[in-house]
This record gives sequence, C-alpha cells and structure tokens, in this order.
Amino acid sequence: MSETILVTGGAGFIGSHLVDALLSRGHRVRVLDNLEPQVHGGLRERADKSPCEKPAYLNPEAEFILGDVRDYATVRRALDGVDVLFHEAALVGVAQSMYEISRYATANTQGAAVLLQAVVDLKQRPRKLVVASSMSIYGEGAYRCPEHGLVYPKLRPLEQLQRREWEMRCPVLGCGHSAASVPTDEDKPLYPTSVYAISKRDHEELFLSVGQAYGVPAVALRYFNAYGTRQALSNPYTGVAAIFSGRLLNGKPPVIYEDGGQRRDFTSVADIVQANLLVMDDPAADYQAFNVGTGRGLSILEVAKALIHYFRRDGLEQTIPPEITSQFRAGDIRHCYADITRLGALGYRPTVQFEAGIAELVEWVASQSAGDSFEQARRELEQRGLTV
Repeated sequence: MSETILVTGGAGFIGSHLVDALLSRGHRVRVLDNLEPQVHGGLRERADKSPCEKPAYLNPEAEFILGDVRDYATVRRALDGVDVLFHEAALVGVAQSMYEISRYATANTQGAAVLLQAVVDLKQRPRKLVVASSMSIYGEGAYRCPEHGLVYPKLRPLEQLQRREWEMRCPVLGCGHSAASVPTDEDKPLYPTSVYAISKRDHEELFLSVGQAYGVPAVALRYFNAYGTRQALSNPYTGVAAIFSGRLLNGKPPVIYEDGGQRRDFTSVADIVQANLLVMDDPAADYQAFNVGTGRGLSILEVAKALIHYFRRDGLEQTIPPEITSQFRAGDIRHCYADITRLGALGYRPTVQFEAGIAELVEWVASQSAGDSFEQARRELEQRGLTV
C-alpha cells in the first residue's frame, strides 16, 4: 500500500538512497533538508535564489522542502499527512563535535526535540518513527578478558596512550590483562565518548521514550560505519572511507591515527537502506534499538590499503602509502564491530561484501571532484589540544 513518507536529511548520503528505495516501492516521498554547506557546498545559497536547485542525485520524484529541523513551522508543514517518518538529518563527525559543541548539540539534540514536538502536536500522527542512531553511542565495543570474561571498558587511560600502547586492557581494578575485542550487541552499556555520540544517544532515547509515551511505534537503528556512493568527499568529518577517498582523489595519502589497527564494521549504504525498510514494515521491531552492520571487523589500515589498491587498479591519481600518525584523537575508541543477531531475527542479512562495496565506491569517486579540507581539520584538533 502506498504511503506518504518524510525523510529528514533526505538530500544527504544515506537519506537519498533511502528516498530512491521508497519511491521504487511506490510510496510518496517528501524530503526535508537544510543543504548543510559542509556537505553540499554552496548549494543552499544557490537554492535560496533558485528553489529548484538541489543535489543532482536527488530523485526528482520526491517532493523537496528546503528547511531546518529546528524550525517548528517548517517541520509542521513537512509532517502534513505523513504516515512514516525517517529521521536521518544530523551533523556528523566525532572530531569536529569536540570543538563545535554548541553547534552539534543544537543541530542534533534540539533538532530531534523540535521534530518530536511537532509530531506529538499533530492530530493524526505517523504510524511509525525510525531514527538514525549510531554505533558511536557505545563508546568502546565489547571485550573479553581471559580472567574476567566479558568486559565493557571506557576510554583508555591517558598514560597508556602517551606510551603508544593502543590495545585495550581489562578495566577490572588490578587486572591489567590484554582484552580481546568481540562483537558488540545492543545490551552493552552506552558510554558515548564524544559530543557527537552523546547527541546520537539523545536522538535514540528521545524517539524511543516519546514514541512509547504517545503510543507511536518508534525504532532506533545504530549504524556502523556506513560507506558508499554520494558520501561527501570534501567533508573532513564524514566517514573514514570517504575521507580517505577524498585524499586519494587529490593525490594525497590517507592519514591514520594510532597505528591503524583499530577495527570497525564497514557497512554498505545498501544494507543500511535494507534495515530501514525492514523495520518500517515489521511491528516486531517497535520500540527497540538494532545494530546495523555486517558483523565483520576491519582495521582502518586494511581499509586504506583496499582503497589504494582499487585506485591504482582504476588508474586514478598516483597514490602513496598511508600516513600513520601514532597520535590519538579525543573521543576515538579502539575497536567496535556489530553483533547483528537481533536484526537478523527479523530477516536482515548483509548483502554487500566490503571488497565489492569499496570497488563500487572507487568507481563512483573516479567521476567526482573534491576539495581536500583534511589538513585544516587536523590543525584545528592540534591547536585545541585534542590530539595526544
């Protein structure tokens, strides 16, 4: 059955792919997006003068509203007649959030609050709310100590990082054994270690609690390291695959913090979309949070090497080995990759292997141009004492 669906942030990376999928299923789709300059360059300024101007990749069949989720009147207009709401709009970036604290808190937390206020003020509320959460809310992932079993450490001690001892140790007082990373499930305690992560926890908890109180089914999806086409290559705070791709496109090496051994779960945007469609239609998902990943932990160094390999294969800019800084950034964690058992019980199966997804990403990157703002971002961190 065709429904009217609102996707906030629908002109962005994940949102635009979700828009395509919803339209292909015969739904009426409305997009609310503020065309954030850090993602879309000068598009918002031009759109103010020419309302038809929006990202070239955005499906023309979608209704587009230029506006901010913090603007109550605009949000009320966007919600008119909506059956399902997908909230994808957010500022992204762990590092930047640590020195643009107010901007992240207002855009993300206040934005979610305004959106939910508008939802509960409606006479006819949506039948389902789906919010984009993040693996960053876990802080460190789950680990296993040979003596104490499953443990949930917080940040590594500063003294350890200053010694360049990167791997996690058991947090039990007096233990000190090396702890091995294991898949992180949804029951792990949440220890967000950055302003961005705190704002994503706010997203999740606001949606689930308000949805529960008003009887509007809500679902939170904890995305793990999404990558794919349309990710902003010029944004130095977006996902690591896009940041590395932007550097390589400009003939510069990927810059890796610590030793490159930190592991993440790289998830294709196609599988992110799959998860969203799944929980939209399954009442068994209501009022729950789900990991969206692959269950496979890849090191940052492996990702850099894979990108370099495909860049060379496709004859793009000459590439050089990654730069390994042996520095730690405030808010960074060591290892976190997903246990996807809970979402798997609803039928979720990752469909895109990393190697195939990265090959597709590089093929798309070859058709793009991108400025490189990474060095400026690195200087910001260093000047503020946010690297060790």
